[in-house]
Amino acid sequence: MASGSTGGKVSCGRDLNCVPEVADTLAAVAKLGFDFLCMPLFHPRYRREFELGPAKARAGAQTRSDLLLCGRDWNTLIVGKLSPWIEADSEIETERRNSEAALVQELNFASYLGLPVFMIPLKGPHSANLARLLLNHIQTGHHTSNFWLRVPLIEQEDMREELIENEPTKCTDDTSADEKTWTWWHSFRTLCDYNKRICLAIEIGADMPSDALIDKWLGEPIKAAILPTSIFLTNKKGFPVLSKAHQRIIFRLFKLEAQFIFTGTSRHSEKDFRSYLQYLEYLNQNRPAPNSYELFAKGYEDYLQSPLQPLMDNLESQTYEVFEKDPIKYSQYQQAVYKCLLDRVPEEQKDTNVQVLMVLGAGRGPLVNASLRAARQADRKLRIYAVEKNPNAVVTLENWRFEEWGDQVTVVSCDMREWAAPEKADIIVSELLGSFGDNELSPECLDGAQHFLKDDGVSIPCSYTSFLAPLSSSKLYNEVRGCRERDKDPECHFETPYVVRLHNFHQLSEPKACFTFKHPTTDMNNNRYQCLRFSVGCSSVLHGFAGYFETTLYKDVTLSIKPDTHSPGMFSWFPILFPLKQPIPLSQDDDVTVRFWRCNNGKKVWYEWAVTEPSCSAIHNPAGRSYTIGL
Repeated sequence: MASGSTGGKVSCGRDLNCVPEVADTLAAVAKLGFDFLCMPLFHPRYRREFELGPAKARAGAQTRSDLLLCGRDWNTLIVGKLSPWIEADSEIETERRNSEAALVQELNFASYLGLPVFMIPLKGPHSANLARLLLNHIQTGHHTSNFWLRVPLIEQEDMREELIENEPTKCTDDTSADEKTWTWWHSFRTLCDYNKRICLAIEIGADMPSDALIDKWLGEPIKAAILPTSIFLTNKKGFPVLSKAHQRIIFRLFKLEAQFIFTGTSRHSEKDFRSYLQYLEYLNQNRPAPNSYELFAKGYEDYLQSPLQPLMDNLESQTYEVFEKDPIKYSQYQQAVYKCLLDRVPEEQKDTNVQVLMVLGAGRGPLVNASLRAARQADRKLRIYAVEKNPNAVVTLENWRFEEWGDQVTVVSCDMREWAAPEKADIIVSELLGSFGDNELSPECLDGAQHFLKDDGVSIPCSYTSFLAPLSSSKLYNEVRGCRERDKDPECHFETPYVVRLHNFHQLSEPKACFTFKHPTTDMNNNRYQCLRFSVGCSSVLHGFAGYFETTLYKDVTLSIKPDTHSPGMFSWFPILFPLKQPIPLSQDDDVTVRFWRCNNGKKVWYEWAVTEPSCSAIHNPAGRSYTIGL
C-alpha cells in the first residue's frame, strides 16, 4: 500500500507514464506482486490552456472519471504524478501562469480522489513558486495527502554516460557538482519551512555519489526510492541484479523502511517483470540480521523521551526491569569489581581481609548481585552496604536480603548524600550515569558520598567523559517542533535535551570529548565550560548535537555508547539530543563551533549551549529557564 510500508515484506510500487485502462493496469500490476501504482492523473500530453484563445473554453471532462476505481483503491493503491510539462517557475509568463493553474487543478483533483501520496518532480534549483503553490494547497485544504518530491541523487547531465568521449572532463569527485540535487531539495524544504507532509522520493541512477553524500541523503526524510530498470545488471542465469554499491544503499534504505518504485521497461525480456521484485525481496531476506541493540530499540527510532531524573523522582519497577535486562552492563561491573578485589587483597590475605563495598543507588539489587558474583569469582570476602533512596525499591532489596543475601548485605534506606555510614568503604559502586554521562547528577551524588570512602578507596566507575557531535536531521527537528505543552513557551522544547534512538539522521563530524569527571576527586566544583570545533567537510544544515559518553569502571574495564567504541550488545542508554531553535546552513568549508556550559546553583543543575560559528545562535536554556535537573 502506498500509505505505509508493510512490516517484513518490502513495499514496492510500479511507475508508469501512460495508463490506458486504470482498473486493468492496477489488476495487472497487483498480479505481478506490486503493492501500489504510480500514474499521472491527467494525460501526460494533454496541456490544458487556462490563459488564451479557444482552447481555454474547451468543453468536456479534463481527465477520466473517479468512478473507474472504488474510493478504497484510490485511497490506498494509487500514487498520483504531476504532468511533466508543468513548469511553475518558468520565466515565460504565459507558461508560468498556465503551469500554476494546471498544478492547482492537479493538486485539487488528487485531494478530491483522496490519494495517499502525490509525486512532484524537482527539476532544478529554482522552485520557489512551486513551493509557494504547494504550501498554499497544504494550508488551505482539509485533505491528508503527503507529497513526495522526486529528486535524482545525481543530476542527469552529471552522469558519466552523458559525457562525450575524449572531451576533457571535470574531476568526477567534484563535491559541489555531486551535491547539486541535494541543494535543490534543501532549498525547497526550507521554503516550505520543513513541512512534515513534504518528503523525499530519491531516484537512484547508474552512477552513485560518494559515500559521504549518500550518508547526507540518508539523513533526509526519505519515504521512497525510485529504481530505474536500467541500473540493473544481468547475472549468469539471466536474472536482474544490482552492483555492490547499489546493494549497500538498498540495505540502508530497508532500515529507513523506505518504499521502492520500479520505473522503466523490462530489460530482461526473457524473464518476468516479477524477477525485479523477487531480487529486491531476496536482498531484504538476506540483509544483515539486527543486533540485540537494534532489536531492543525497535519502535523507539527517533522517538523523543525526556531524560530520567532518578534523584528527583522515584523510578517505577518496570523502569528498573528494563535496565536489568542489559546483558553487557552488569557483566562489565562484575569484571571491574573482580579485578579490583584481586588488586586490593593479596592471595595470602583472602581469608582474613574483608573488603567493605558500598553500592550507592542499589535500585532492585543488580549491582549487589554482580558484586557478590565477582567476590565468588575472585575468592575474596566482601561486606556489602546497599544504599537506596527509593523506599519502594528498598522493599525488593529487603526481600533479596531475607531470601538470598543474608547478613553479608546491609540494606540502607537513605539518600547517599545524607547517610551517616558506620564505617568507611574500600570500594563504592554506582550506576548513576545518564546518556550524557553526568546528566543524572552522578558527580554531585558521588561527591556527597566521598567522605565515607577510605583514602586509598576505589570508586567504580572511576571516571566518565561526555562527547558531542553535530548532526543534521529534519525528522528530529520536526519531532522537537511538534512538541507543544500548554502554559509553556513554544520554543522551550528546543531548549530541552532528549534521549532518543537516533535513526534518520546524518552525523556531520566525529564526536569530541566535552566534560570529564573523576572519582574520588579533590575538586568538588562540577560546573564546566567547553568550546568544541568541528570540521564538517560537506554543505549541510545543522539541527543540533548528539551526546554520548564513555566511562572507565576500573582500569581497562569500560562502557561506552559512543558509536565507534560502543559496548557491543549494550542497550541501557540511547544517545541524547541537544536541539537548536533555528537550523544553521553549512557550506563545505565551514567549521562548526559550539559552546557548552554545565551550571549548578545548589538546587538544580542545567546545561546551556550556543553555536558561535559559522554564525551565532541564541544561547539555549539560559538560567535553566526551560530544563533543569533537580538536586
